[in-house]
Amino acid sequence: MKKLALIHTVSWYDKAVIEPFACKWQKENKDVQIINIMDDSLLDDSLANKGATRAVLQRLIFYVLAAESAGADVAMITCTTVGEASRLARGFVSIPVFNIDEPMAKQAVRKGKKLGILATVPTSAPATRRLLEIEAQQAGRQIHIETVINKKAFTHLLKGEVEKHNELVCREIDKLAEKVDVIVLGQISLSQIKHKTKVPVLQVGHSGFAQARRLLNRLSK
Repeated sequence: MKKLALIHTVSWYDKAVIEPFACKWQKENKDVQIINIMDDSLLDDSLANKGATRAVLQRLIFYVLAAESAGADVAMITCTTVGEASRLARGFVSIPVFNIDEPMAKQAVRKGKKLGILATVPTSAPATRRLLEIEAQQAGRQIHIETVINKKAFTHLLKGEVEKHNELVCREIDKLAEKVDVIVLGQISLSQIKHKTKVPVLQVGHSGFAQARRLLNRLSK
């Protein structure tokens, strides 16, 4: 049986990742065992330092090494803020490693030139911006990025006031849609928001697990 390692930075990963995405995916992929690694100090330290520090990135690389040691065939980091760790870890392990938002970023740069990033976690937006710039460079495309961070919504999220959080996010989506071709919600806590607007809204989650399946399939060939 193949193994997919998920590396999380929040203690509520079950509600954010497992229940909405992994459970359904695993029913359709019964040949894969999911193993979870969680360290919620990773996001706490990143928030305190306005981004992933060297120590945070180092710990994540250790966790990817641990996943490989545990027999994982593919590792996926589920936090946008620490996305750089996925790119760094590739130099230390022999298994495929990626961040859950990478497939979304690839899709975004194909869909438009004016990209809007909407985040509520302050450290998510800069990490998403870097990823979009990397993907655009690799695709040979020119992009313009508009960034919105709603910190008030994040305070509601931390209090467990999900409806208030989502209401503020939906308002921001509509405002941002007036300025861009595509909206990117590069944050797992935004992945279950359902809101239609005048431009495509891309979210992490299902696309990340679809990428995991593709990588696992390549290993079988």
